[in-house]
Amino acid sequence: MNYGKLGELGSVSRLTLGGGGIGQVWGPTSHEEAAATLRAAVEGGIDLIDTAPMYLNCEAIFGETFEGALPAHVRVTSKCDLGTPPVGQAASLLEASVLRSLATMRLERFDLLFLHSSIAPEGYAYAHGDSRRDKFSTRWDLYVDEVVPALEGLKSKGLIRAWGITGIGVPQTVLQALDHATRPQAVQVIANLMDSAGGIRRFAEPAAPRTILAKAKENGVPVLGIRAVQAGALTAELDRDLSPNHPDRKDFERAQGYRDLCRTWGEDPADIAHRYALSMDGVDTLILGVKNRDELARTLKAEAAGRLDPAQIAAIDQLGLRT
Repeated sequence: MNYGKLGELGSVSRLTLGGGGIGQVWGPTSHEEAAATLRAAVEGGIDLIDTAPMYLNCEAIFGETFEGALPAHVRVTSKCDLGTPPVGQAASLLEASVLRSLATMRLERFDLLFLHSSIAPEGYAYAHGDSRRDKFSTRWDLYVDEVVPALEGLKSKGLIRAWGITGIGVPQTVLQALDHATRPQAVQVIANLMDSAGGIRRFAEPAAPRTILAKAKENGVPVLGIRAVQAGALTAELDRDLSPNHPDRKDFERAQGYRDLCRTWGEDPADIAHRYALSMDGVDTLILGVKNRDELARTLKAEAAGRLDPAQIAAIDQLGLRT
């Protein structure tokens, strides 16, 4: 396992174990296999675990697996899907979410807490799901006036070590957050060869992940790359049922040329996709969506193989898959 630096957390593994796979967001796995995957990740050199309350039973499995005795070198992140609550409630909602998650996971503090909600301008109309925007989106004015001070307050209380944002919101607002006087201490950014956010993109404009990556690097904000295999679209086959019109299925179909290219190299598409993401400038660690030990072992092997060479990256980029 190679290691890099992630801001205030210092040295971290180039791979981070994501809680989505553990919580069965990316397909079914057993409770026992999820726990075994958590342990195997730590044994394999991964020292950062990314969790969230919305990842189904991920937090409970984590708590049961480590029983409050997490190895000292392992760091943990969590999230709060705040949305846009009534004025004056953000701080209490954030703290309540953190306390619930800490209790479930049998921890005393999170190393990183991410705002899981998208961030959008005041009055912004989403192309998809706009009637529910207050559930999944945090208005910019609320972010500045309440969320940032509340997150800094959680640091002062010792409940979190640092905080960040999930950079999948409206791109112009994510860029604003990265330029704000009180910047996030980390940001999660789409990092895949298609530049695609797939089914989690609710806005009409391009996701612009490379612009966000560049801004984060310019401002010294550490980056956790996400969706390296674009929700399965960049793997050999989808392992969950998706409707024909689902954005992730459409990406899978659009990526057939990529799978053909990997076949000529004698490589697995998922392995190459992970190595591509790890080769992207500005990605400090890459969050995995693995749900079992077999998938974990393959990604550990892919990371050990190192970055792709420039010719491979060029061949992939020439496929014209970027959104």
